[in-house]
Amino acid sequence: PVSVSQAGLIRLSGPARAVALDVLRVNSLQTGAYVSHFRGRGMEFDESRVYQPGDDPRNMDWRVTARSGQPHVKLFREERERPVWLLVDRGTSMRFGTRVAFKSVIVARAAALLAWAAADQGDRVGGLVFDETRSYQRQPAVGNRGVLPLLKALSQDPLPGSDTGYRSLSLAAQFLLGSVRPGSLVILLSDFTGLDADSSDWLIQLTRGNEVVMIHTYDPLETAAPPAGRYPVTDGVRRAVLDCAAPRLRSAWSQRFADHVALLEAICLRHRAHLIGLRTDQPVGESLSAGLQPRQGRGGI
Repeated sequence: PVSVSQAGLIRLSGPARAVALDVLRVNSLQTGAYVSHFRGRGMEFDESRVYQPGDDPRNMDWRVTARSGQPHVKLFREERERPVWLLVDRGTSMRFGTRVAFKSVIVARAAALLAWAAADQGDRVGGLVFDETRSYQRQPAVGNRGVLPLLKALSQDPLPGSDTGYRSLSLAAQFLLGSVRPGSLVILLSDFTGLDADSSDWLIQLTRGNEVVMIHTYDPLETAAPPAGRYPVTDGVRRAVLDCAAPRLRSAWSQRFADHVALLEAICLRHRAHLIGLRTDQPVGESLSAGLQPRQGRGGI
Protein backbone atom coordinates (compact mmCIF):
# COMPACT_ATOMS: atom_id res chain seq x y z
CA PRO A 1 0.00 0.00 0.00
CA VAL A 2 1.07 3.57 -0.73
CA SER A 3 -1.78 5.19 1.25
CA VAL A 4 -4.10 4.52 4.18
CA SER A 5 -7.82 4.96 4.76
CA GLN A 6 -9.44 6.57 7.77
CA ALA A 7 -11.60 3.46 8.25
CA GLY A 8 -8.49 1.28 8.34
CA LEU A 9 -6.87 3.48 10.97
CA ILE A 10 -10.05 3.47 13.04
CA ARG A 11 -10.06 -0.35 13.01
CA LEU A 12 -6.68 -0.27 14.79
CA SER A 13 -8.42 0.81 18.01
CA GLY A 14 -8.72 -2.87 18.97
CA PRO A 15 -5.09 -3.91 18.42
CA ALA A 16 -3.99 -0.70 20.16
CA ARG A 17 -4.95 -2.23 23.52
CA ALA A 18 -1.76 -4.30 23.30
CA VAL A 19 0.38 -1.15 23.12
CA ALA A 20 1.29 0.09 26.60
CA LEU A 21 2.43 3.70 26.93
CA ASP A 22 2.72 3.69 30.72
CA VAL A 23 5.46 1.09 31.19
CA LEU A 24 8.53 2.03 33.19
CA ARG A 25 11.09 1.46 30.48
CA VAL A 26 11.42 1.86 26.75
CA ASN A 27 13.37 -0.91 25.05
CA SER A 28 14.96 -0.02 21.74
CA LEU A 29 14.95 -2.45 18.84
CA GLN A 30 18.39 -1.14 17.91
CA THR A 31 21.39 -2.54 19.76
CA GLY A 32 22.98 -0.04 22.08
CA ALA A 33 20.23 2.57 21.98
CA TYR A 34 19.59 4.67 25.03
CA VAL A 35 17.24 3.18 27.63
CA SER A 36 16.10 5.12 30.67
CA HIS A 37 13.24 5.33 33.13
CA PHE A 38 10.04 6.46 31.45
CA ARG A 39 8.89 9.41 33.49
CA GLY A 40 5.25 9.24 32.41
CA ARG A 41 2.57 11.46 33.89
CA GLY A 42 3.46 14.37 36.10
CA MET A 43 2.42 14.77 39.71
CA GLU A 44 0.40 17.73 40.97
CA PHE A 45 0.46 19.05 44.53
CA ASP A 46 -2.78 18.23 46.35
CA GLU A 47 -2.45 19.17 50.04
CA SER A 48 -0.26 18.94 53.15
CA ARG A 49 -0.92 16.77 56.19
CA VAL A 50 0.83 15.87 59.45
CA TYR A 51 3.82 13.59 58.99
CA GLN A 52 3.17 9.90 59.74
CA PRO A 53 5.75 7.15 60.24
CA GLY A 54 6.68 5.70 56.85
CA ASP A 55 6.17 8.94 54.90
CA ASP A 56 8.94 9.83 52.45
CA PRO A 57 11.05 12.59 54.10
CA ARG A 58 11.78 13.97 50.62
CA ASN A 59 8.16 15.17 50.53
CA MET A 60 8.46 17.28 53.69
CA ASP A 61 6.56 20.56 53.46
CA TRP A 62 9.05 22.75 55.29
CA ARG A 63 7.00 25.94 55.10
CA VAL A 64 3.95 24.39 56.77
CA THR A 65 6.22 22.58 59.23
CA ALA A 66 7.86 25.87 60.26
CA ARG A 67 4.53 27.68 60.47
CA SER A 68 2.69 25.04 62.50
CA GLY A 69 5.52 23.64 64.58
CA GLN A 70 4.54 20.11 63.47
CA PRO A 71 6.17 18.07 60.70
CA HIS A 72 4.02 18.06 57.57
CA VAL A 73 4.43 16.31 54.23
CA LYS A 74 3.15 17.19 50.79
CA LEU A 75 0.60 14.92 49.15
CA PHE A 76 0.50 14.63 45.38
CA ARG A 77 -2.05 13.30 42.94
CA GLU A 78 -1.27 11.89 39.55
CA GLU A 79 -1.83 14.37 36.76
CA ARG A 80 -4.62 13.15 34.49
CA GLU A 81 -5.05 13.64 30.79
CA ARG A 82 -1.38 13.90 29.93
CA PRO A 83 -0.91 15.63 26.56
CA VAL A 84 0.43 13.24 23.92
CA TRP A 85 1.84 14.80 20.76
CA LEU A 86 2.45 12.78 17.58
CA LEU A 87 4.82 14.42 15.12
CA VAL A 88 4.36 12.48 11.87
CA ASP A 89 6.74 12.92 8.92
CA ARG A 90 5.18 12.43 5.47
CA GLY A 91 8.01 14.02 3.52
CA THR A 92 9.56 12.85 0.27
CA SER A 93 11.84 10.22 1.79
CA MET A 94 8.86 8.65 3.60
CA ARG A 95 7.03 7.99 0.33
CA PHE A 96 9.19 4.97 -0.37
CA GLY A 97 8.99 1.25 0.23
CA THR A 98 10.09 -2.10 -1.19
CA ARG A 99 8.42 -4.46 1.30
CA VAL A 100 4.83 -4.46 2.55
CA ALA A 101 4.14 -0.70 2.37
CA PHE A 102 5.56 2.80 2.04
CA LYS A 103 7.24 4.17 5.15
CA SER A 104 4.53 6.85 5.23
CA VAL A 105 1.90 4.10 5.53
CA ILE A 106 3.80 2.39 8.34
CA VAL A 107 4.11 5.59 10.39
CA ALA A 108 0.41 6.34 9.84
CA ARG A 109 -0.49 2.94 11.26
CA ALA A 110 1.95 3.38 14.13
CA ALA A 111 0.57 6.85 14.90
CA ALA A 112 -2.98 5.45 14.92
CA LEU A 113 -2.03 2.65 17.31
CA LEU A 114 -0.27 5.08 19.64
CA ALA A 115 -3.15 7.57 19.48
CA TRP A 116 -5.71 4.92 20.40
CA ALA A 117 -3.46 3.55 23.16
CA ALA A 118 -3.06 7.04 24.65
CA ALA A 119 -6.80 7.73 24.46
CA ASP A 120 -7.57 4.40 26.15
CA GLN A 121 -5.54 5.40 29.20
CA GLY A 122 -7.18 8.83 29.43
CA ASP A 123 -4.50 10.96 27.80
CA ARG A 124 -5.22 13.89 25.50
CA VAL A 125 -4.08 13.24 21.95
CA GLY A 126 -2.92 15.77 19.38
CA GLY A 127 -0.24 16.11 16.78
CA LEU A 128 1.42 17.67 13.78
CA VAL A 129 1.43 15.89 10.42
CA PHE A 130 3.59 17.46 7.73
CA ASP A 131 5.26 17.12 4.36
CA GLU A 132 7.30 19.56 2.32
CA THR A 133 4.24 21.52 1.11
CA ARG A 134 1.55 21.33 3.81
CA SER A 135 1.00 20.66 7.51
CA TYR A 136 -1.89 19.85 9.82
CA GLN A 137 -1.82 20.57 13.55
CA ARG A 138 -4.34 19.45 16.15
CA GLN A 139 -4.22 20.50 19.79
CA PRO A 140 -4.47 17.57 22.24
CA ALA A 141 -8.04 16.60 23.15
CA VAL A 142 -9.63 13.73 25.07
CA GLY A 143 -10.95 10.59 23.41
CA ASN A 144 -12.34 10.60 19.89
CA ARG A 145 -12.17 14.41 19.74
CA GLY A 146 -8.41 14.10 19.70
CA VAL A 147 -7.90 10.87 17.78
CA LEU A 148 -10.39 10.99 14.89
CA PRO A 149 -9.35 14.36 13.36
CA LEU A 150 -5.74 13.21 13.46
CA LEU A 151 -6.59 9.92 11.73
CA LYS A 152 -8.55 11.79 9.09
CA ALA A 153 -5.54 13.99 8.35
CA LEU A 154 -3.23 10.96 8.17
CA SER A 155 -5.48 9.40 5.52
CA GLN A 156 -5.75 12.44 3.25
CA ASP A 157 -3.53 13.45 0.36
CA PRO A 158 -2.86 16.31 0.08
CA LEU A 159 -2.89 17.10 3.76
CA PRO A 160 -5.66 19.35 5.08
CA GLY A 161 -4.77 22.46 7.04
CA SER A 162 -2.04 24.98 6.42
CA ASP A 163 -0.18 25.61 3.16
CA THR A 164 2.99 25.84 5.23
CA GLY A 165 5.15 22.75 4.82
CA TYR A 166 8.44 21.72 6.39
CA ARG A 167 11.42 20.42 4.46
CA SER A 168 12.73 18.50 7.47
CA LEU A 169 11.61 17.06 10.76
CA SER A 170 13.90 19.51 12.55
CA LEU A 171 11.98 22.49 11.16
CA ALA A 172 8.61 20.91 12.05
CA ALA A 173 9.81 20.12 15.58
CA GLN A 174 11.02 23.68 16.10
CA PHE A 175 7.57 24.92 15.15
CA LEU A 176 5.94 22.45 17.54
CA LEU A 177 7.99 23.75 20.46
CA GLY A 178 5.61 26.68 20.87
CA SER A 179 2.66 24.35 21.50
CA VAL A 180 4.10 21.61 23.72
CA ARG A 181 3.81 22.30 27.43
CA PRO A 182 5.88 20.56 30.16
CA GLY A 183 4.63 17.12 31.18
CA SER A 184 3.82 16.01 27.63
CA LEU A 185 4.74 12.82 25.84
CA VAL A 186 6.09 13.66 22.38
CA ILE A 187 6.46 10.87 19.81
CA LEU A 188 8.40 11.55 16.62
CA LEU A 189 7.70 9.19 13.70
CA SER A 190 10.15 9.56 10.83
CA ASP A 191 13.12 8.05 9.04
CA PHE A 192 15.09 11.08 10.32
CA THR A 193 16.69 11.68 6.93
CA GLY A 194 18.90 14.76 7.08
CA LEU A 195 19.08 14.81 10.87
CA ASP A 196 22.56 15.33 12.25
CA ALA A 197 24.08 16.28 15.58
CA ASP A 198 24.28 19.95 14.62
CA SER A 199 20.58 20.15 13.67
CA SER A 200 19.20 18.42 16.76
CA ASP A 201 19.48 21.22 19.33
CA TRP A 202 15.68 21.56 19.33
CA LEU A 203 15.65 18.28 21.27
CA ILE A 204 17.20 20.11 24.22
CA GLN A 205 14.06 22.23 24.55
CA LEU A 206 11.68 19.41 23.67
CA THR A 207 13.08 17.02 26.28
CA ARG A 208 13.10 19.69 28.99
CA GLY A 209 10.23 18.51 31.18
CA ASN A 210 8.79 16.20 28.50
CA GLU A 211 9.19 12.57 27.52
CA VAL A 212 10.36 12.13 23.93
CA VAL A 213 10.26 8.92 21.91
CA MET A 214 11.89 8.77 18.46
CA ILE A 215 10.48 6.01 16.24
CA HIS A 216 12.95 5.35 13.45
CA THR A 217 11.07 3.92 10.46
CA TYR A 218 13.08 2.25 7.73
CA ASP A 219 12.79 -0.08 4.74
CA PRO A 220 14.86 -3.30 4.48
CA LEU A 221 16.49 -1.98 1.29
CA GLU A 222 18.03 0.81 3.35
CA THR A 223 19.91 -1.67 5.53
CA ALA A 224 21.72 -3.55 2.74
CA ALA A 225 22.10 -3.42 -1.02
CA PRO A 226 19.94 -5.74 -3.17
CA PRO A 227 21.54 -8.72 -4.95
CA ALA A 228 24.20 -7.77 -7.45
CA GLY A 229 22.67 -6.51 -10.68
CA ARG A 230 21.56 -3.47 -12.63
CA TYR A 231 18.29 -1.90 -11.44
CA PRO A 232 16.21 0.78 -13.15
CA VAL A 233 15.20 3.48 -10.65
CA THR A 234 13.08 6.61 -10.81
CA ASP A 235 11.93 9.41 -8.54
CA GLY A 236 8.85 9.95 -10.68
CA VAL A 237 10.62 12.41 -12.97
CA ARG A 238 14.17 11.26 -13.63
CA ARG A 239 15.26 7.74 -14.57
CA ALA A 240 18.59 6.02 -14.06
CA VAL A 241 20.21 2.59 -13.71
CA LEU A 242 21.71 1.53 -10.40
CA ASP A 243 24.62 -0.91 -10.66
CA CYS A 244 24.83 -2.89 -7.43
CA ALA A 245 27.61 -5.28 -8.45
CA ALA A 246 30.53 -3.22 -7.17
CA PRO A 247 31.79 -4.49 -3.74
CA ARG A 248 32.72 -0.97 -2.72
CA LEU A 249 29.17 0.25 -3.32
CA ARG A 250 27.68 -2.68 -1.41
CA SER A 251 29.92 -2.08 1.59
CA ALA A 252 29.22 1.66 1.62
CA TRP A 253 25.48 0.97 1.37
CA SER A 254 25.40 -1.03 4.61
CA GLN A 255 27.81 1.32 6.36
CA ARG A 256 25.65 4.33 5.54
CA PHE A 257 22.67 2.81 7.36
CA ALA A 258 24.80 1.70 10.31
CA ASP A 259 26.21 5.23 10.62
CA HIS A 260 22.69 6.69 10.55
CA VAL A 261 21.51 4.40 13.36
CA ALA A 262 24.63 5.16 15.40
CA LEU A 263 23.94 8.87 14.97
CA LEU A 264 20.35 8.48 16.18
CA GLU A 265 21.54 6.50 19.19
CA ALA A 266 24.08 9.18 20.05
CA ILE A 267 21.49 11.95 19.69
CA CYS A 268 19.05 10.09 21.95
CA LEU A 269 21.76 9.47 24.53
CA ARG A 270 22.81 13.10 24.45
CA HIS A 271 19.30 14.49 24.78
CA ARG A 272 17.72 11.77 26.98
CA ALA A 273 15.22 10.65 24.38
CA HIS A 274 14.15 7.09 23.64
CA LEU A 275 14.74 5.28 20.35
CA ILE A 276 12.60 2.53 18.82
CA GLY A 277 13.18 0.92 15.42
CA LEU A 278 10.22 0.25 13.11
CA ARG A 279 10.93 -1.82 10.00
CA THR A 280 8.40 -1.76 7.17
CA ASP A 281 8.29 -5.54 6.69
CA GLN A 282 7.56 -6.32 10.35
CA PRO A 283 4.13 -6.07 12.06
CA VAL A 284 3.69 -2.52 13.33
CA GLY A 285 1.82 -3.38 16.52
CA GLU A 286 4.26 -6.10 17.54
CA SER A 287 7.24 -3.82 16.90
CA LEU A 288 5.77 -1.04 19.03
CA SER A 289 4.84 -3.43 21.83
CA ALA A 290 8.34 -4.95 21.79
CA GLY A 291 9.91 -1.51 21.84
CA LEU A 292 7.80 -0.40 24.80
CA GLN A 293 8.27 -3.57 26.86
CA PRO A 294 10.42 -3.57 30.01
CA ARG A 295 13.84 -4.97 29.26
CA GLN A 296 14.38 -8.38 30.83
CA GLY A 297 17.68 -9.14 32.52
CA ARG A 298 19.45 -8.88 35.83
CA GLY A 299 17.32 -7.42 38.53
CA GLY A 300 14.20 -7.69 36.35
CA ILE A 301 15.42 -4.91 34.04
